[in-house]
Amino acid sequence: MEEQLTIVSDLTKQVREIPDRWSWIEPSIWTDRMLFTLKRGVKGGKWFSLIDKVYRISTLEVAYKLVKRNNGAAGVDKESVARFTRHKDEKLCKLKELLMSDRYLPQAVKRVWIDKPGRKKEKRPLGIPTVRDRIVQAALRMVIEPIFEQVFADHSYGFRPKSGCKDALRQVWKFYTSGYNYVLDADLKSYFDTIDHEILMSMISEKISDSRILRLIEIYLKQEVLDTAKRWMPDRGTPQGAVISSLLANIFLNPLDHKMTNLGYKMVRYADDFVIMCKTREEAETALNLVKEWCEEMKLTLHPTKTKIVNSLEEPFVFLGYKFKGGKRYVSDKSMVKFRDKLRPLTKRTNGHSIDTIIKLLNPILRGWFEYYKHAHKNVSREVDGWIRNRLRGILRKRAGKKGRARGADNQRYPIAYFDELGLFSMVVNRKIAVAKARSG
Repeated sequence: MEEQLTIVSDLTKQVREIPDRWSWIEPSIWTDRMLFTLKRGVKGGKWFSLIDKVYRISTLEVAYKLVKRNNGAAGVDKESVARFTRHKDEKLCKLKELLMSDRYLPQAVKRVWIDKPGRKKEKRPLGIPTVRDRIVQAALRMVIEPIFEQVFADHSYGFRPKSGCKDALRQVWKFYTSGYNYVLDADLKSYFDTIDHEILMSMISEKISDSRILRLIEIYLKQEVLDTAKRWMPDRGTPQGAVISSLLANIFLNPLDHKMTNLGYKMVRYADDFVIMCKTREEAETALNLVKEWCEEMKLTLHPTKTKIVNSLEEPFVFLGYKFKGGKRYVSDKSMVKFRDKLRPLTKRTNGHSIDTIIKLLNPILRGWFEYYKHAHKNVSREVDGWIRNRLRGILRKRAGKKGRARGADNQRYPIAYFDELGLFSMVVNRKIAVAKARSG
């Protein structure tokens, strides 16, 4: 009896410890006891009977709130989030009924083409599922994501709870400053479009035995795509624009994460963008051969020109918008072009707004950009501040009846202090504040 009480007491302690790590999960689905089972390991290593948690009204309600918060365009049925909301209770009950009876089928994904950031002449496809399909996908993801989060590698940061770009960049910088200067900068060609369905479903089946969950995932992989007048069903890849797409993509690359870690390599991955950091060129070349072999087995392709090994002390490599070179961090050329292109319309010399209004429009953009790039070399802050002030001086010059861009005399007429008084966000000033905080803290 005493031994039994001890076991119960230990179980209670463990259950109470779990929520901190899993605070992102939906507690109405993943109870403390389920999370404890996840931590301890489920019998046979596979999860059964999960579909009832997907079609539960409380799950669909939470999924609806997530979709509503993200908003997004209407799909092929032309039903917006606002229109769905007007009959939300009725529609969620209908979804539950369809899922319970295995009669639910997703509608086609509407494909649209949008500009590639920093490449005005290039387009990339974007898939837009219907609102109801986004809700079911969100419900499905909430149910199965913790199962795979339990086995994902620590160095995978993309589209995961409680992690992001900054965490990945922080890890890269840690390796970079520890002498791992030979970098395998890998690029998977059309990764999201080339994931093999059979291999992916085999991976998922290793953890989930609920045939109805597996069927649901499979019909999303085969979900019809509508591009203007063309319709087709994909035989490879994850569903375009799907809520569940990034999770499936992480599942597919998880074996590579563990393979390289088990072999002692320093790998950092964000979605399909990853680097492997080494101390010698020979080590990096071995890593490249291992990745090539793995990709061939998984029917993936490394981009022949974008995948390369670099000595980062002599030539740059780019990761998540940062350029690493010579032991320092800069903003990548592509990110800088994208940033300036975003600000140009707001700082045209023909802008009719007052300078106060223009600065109010600029500041949130500048603040957000700085928050991400504040670790770049201090020269970047000076360059950006100077460029923005010159754009504003150009506006003031035109309003004074003068032609052309801002010149030396305009710098004296409208010095840095002038813009400081107007409240223009300064990268230089805020970088100094950030550095001082870091040193004191």
